[in-house]
This record gives sequence, C-alpha cells and structure tokens, in this order.
Amino acid sequence: MTPDFLQTLWYVLIAVLWVGYFVLEGFDFGVGALLRVIGRNEAEKRALIHTIGPIWDGNEVWLITAGGATFAAFPGWYASLFSGFYLALLLILLCLIARGVSFEFWGKSDDPRWRSGWEWATTIGSGGAALLWGVGWADIVHGVPMNASHDVTAKLWDLLHPYALLGGLVTLSLFLVHGANFLALRTTGDLTERARTLARRLSPLATILLIGFLVWTAFDQPHGPVKISAQVPAALAALSAIYATLATSRRNDVKAFAAGAVAIAMLFVSLVFELFPYALPSTTSHAFSLTLVGAASHSYTLTVMSIVAVVMVPIVLAYTAWTYWVFRARLGATDFAGEATPLAGLQRKLGGDPSGDDQAPTPAS
Repeated sequence: MTPDFLQTLWYVLIAVLWVGYFVLEGFDFGVGALLRVIGRNEAEKRALIHTIGPIWDGNEVWLITAGGATFAAFPGWYASLFSGFYLALLLILLCLIARGVSFEFWGKSDDPRWRSGWEWATTIGSGGAALLWGVGWADIVHGVPMNASHDVTAKLWDLLHPYALLGGLVTLSLFLVHGANFLALRTTGDLTERARTLARRLSPLATILLIGFLVWTAFDQPHGPVKISAQVPAALAALSAIYATLATSRRNDVKAFAAGAVAIAMLFVSLVFELFPYALPSTTSHAFSLTLVGAASHSYTLTVMSIVAVVMVPIVLAYTAWTYWVFRARLGATDFAGEATPLAGLQRKLGGDPSGDDQAPTPAS
C-alpha cells in the first residue's frame, strides 16, 4: 500500500530532522574526535571545546525530536527499531553520554591525568557515535532479519556485515572532515592551519568511501531494482563531496564547509528515498517487511502533530539560528590562556568589558 499524504508528510519531516541532526551534530562529532589531534596544549584544547560548547547540546535536540516524532507518527517503526537495535542503540547512547559528560567535567580539575581521561572520553565518544550512526542507518536501508510480527531477530553481530561497516566508515570520515572544516572557520592561528591540513588529507578518502557506499547502496535493494529517484540526491552527494575536496585544497573554508554539509545532507536524503515506502525491510521474507502504512498512527494523531509542527518548527529554527549568530566569533589559544573564562573571551571579541563578574560555571571553564 502507498502511504497517504499525512503519512508521507511525517516521513519527510522525520527525515528532515535526521538530516538536520547529522549536518549539525556531524561537525560536533568531528571536533570531538579531533580534539587531541589538533589541540596541542590546554589553551588550544579549551578553545576547540568552546567552538562547540554553546551549541552541541542544542544540536542533540534534533535527535530527541526525531525519536519523539517517530514514536508518535510511526509507533510500529519505533517499536521494531528500539527493540531490535537495542544493544546497538545502547552503545550509541553510551558514546553520547561519555561525550557529553566529558565536556562538562574536563575543566573541573587541573590534574593532567584527569583532563587526559576526559579528552579520551570526548574522542572515543564522538568517533564511536559517528561510526555507529552510519552502521545503524546502513542496516535500516539494507534490511534486517525480521519475523511476521515485525520483531527483529538479528543479534548485534548480525548488524556488523561489510555493507553496514562501510556505512560507518563513510559517516565517520565525513564527520571528521566536516569537523575540521568547521574548526577552520571558527579558530585562529595554528589551530586553523592544522584543521585545514587535516581536512585536506581526509577529504579525498571520505569522498572515495562515500562514492563506493552510494554505488553499493544503489544495487543493494532487497525489494526491487535500482531506484532512480534515490540516485539524484546520491549524485548530488558525490558531486558535493568532490567539490568540498577541491575547495579544501584551495583553502576556501566557507565553500568546503558548505559543500561538506550538502554532501552529508544528500547522503541521508538518498537513503530516505531508498527506504521509502518501507519503514524497515526484512531480509527474511519480503512479506515480513514493515511498511510506513503498517507502522503509522491514526490520521487524527498525525493531523494534531501537523498543527503543532506548523507552530513550533519556525520557533525552533529561529532560536537555533540566533544561537549560531551569537557564538559566531573565531576562537584561538590566546583567548583561553591563563584564567580567562569563555565569557571573558567572548566579551573581548565583541568589544565588551571582560573585567566584570564572568566566573559563572560553563563547560570546560
């Protein structure tokens, strides 16, 4: 059965939430994973953490909203995913927890071993989440063993097949490049040059992995031939990644970051097109696949949700844009030398008076 208008609308809206999450949180993951690579001393690491300090937790809201919208609009999809992928999602959750706690605890002690431990938590949590999200989405598109009741029968190791692992390497490499390009825009001095160097080295590898994954995806459809509709965003993803690589080599940070964001967005748009009209394909039997129609809530629920979305989405987008605008200044090691707090550094950047009471606790302060 073909999904009706409201079911299709909410599938698209949930897809937008996931795309927004991966574009915004993608550079957060990249910055976190590169913390110990680009940062060479305490002041530099503090500067790197504070490039994403005011925004990383706001970016997580996109994930929470995507999960909540899936639960409300497609409870059958939510049930199959969160029960069948329980251990995999638990691993992602542990990575996100370790990463979030590390931002808060890193600056609570001057002990080098304390800070080193939390830096590793940031690196492993960010890199692990970036890898596992790619594995998970590759599994969803590829399909999983599932019975007639739409219960996923796969074990954790069944989810780690070559196609899924390639998907994980694609998201990890793309997010690393995205994070490096973000740092090239948000830092100064040696930090900017190191970020550019890393982006220039990693971008060709990320592009090759992306193109290989997209080609494999095009021919790895369990319920039909190659979907032409999915190949348009896939081609845009590949072209954007190639352009980002060229822009990085030419030291054009703005174009490299923008093209990288488009590549990530188009990658997940292509996966969404590949999946439609299924919520979760079954590799056990075509008849066991979970469709969007079979997973959807009643039309009344979707109607109420649509009204709420029309009111709330513009508000969310407005305050997100405002947050990024307020914290737009470039940061460098000199802004965090000595006992300067992030607020003092921001006041200096904006021409204010940093001598006031700016000692309020902040992440990694």
